[in-house]
Amino acid sequence: MIVIKNKGVRNALKILIPFIIIPALVVLSGAIFKGKQYLLISALIAIAALLLFAAGFEKKKTGSRRLVLVSAMTALCIVGRFIPFFKPITALTVITAIYLGAESGFLVGALSALLSNFYFGQGPWTAFQMLAWGMIGLIAGYLSTPLKKSRALLLIYGALSGVLFSLIMDLWSVMWYAGELNLTLYKAGLLTALPHTALYTVSNLVFLWFLARPFGEKLQRVKIKYGV
Repeated sequence: MIVIKNKGVRNALKILIPFIIIPALVVLSGAIFKGKQYLLISALIAIAALLLFAAGFEKKKTGSRRLVLVSAMTALCIVGRFIPFFKPITALTVITAIYLGAESGFLVGALSALLSNFYFGQGPWTAFQMLAWGMIGLIAGYLSTPLKKSRALLLIYGALSGVLFSLIMDLWSVMWYAGELNLTLYKAGLLTALPHTALYTVSNLVFLWFLARPFGEKLQRVKIKYGV
């Protein structure tokens, strides 16, 4: 595993990768390449997400142990996408971020989208899914302290995550249909997607309600036992 020891470089990567580099790659995929280079863009986003994860650790041992847990959570997310209608991927991404850190949450969200789409279908939408689930995990990691303490806040965040996912994915829908970001079409797309957004939201609430506490307790015990 790559180790980035310079603190200034790590801090810079934590800002540049999720807020500038990856969004820029998504825009390139949707607007400039018209989705033709989607596999290349998705691979670059995955590499960037791994670098972001590496930027969260100064010691190789800590990062390697946490990567094992991240791999397990990613596998659960992938399996969860096979559940019809209700998908636990957002809930598991949020739980990962809360207990393993923002960078871990971003990596789980991004890799879950990329790897599961080898079955569900790769396309230019993959980059948008990677960004959407990655950012949901990243923000959850930033808010980990209040989200751990309050189930109500956790559920509110879960509901907002459903909305955020829809907002980002509807960007893809409009750019694919119109070839550019048309605000009128975007508003119409948001309205059309309301039933799906509601389903995302309810799904997040259900899985966070039942999974947050047991998964959180197990991850916390593993962190303490193995010094993750």
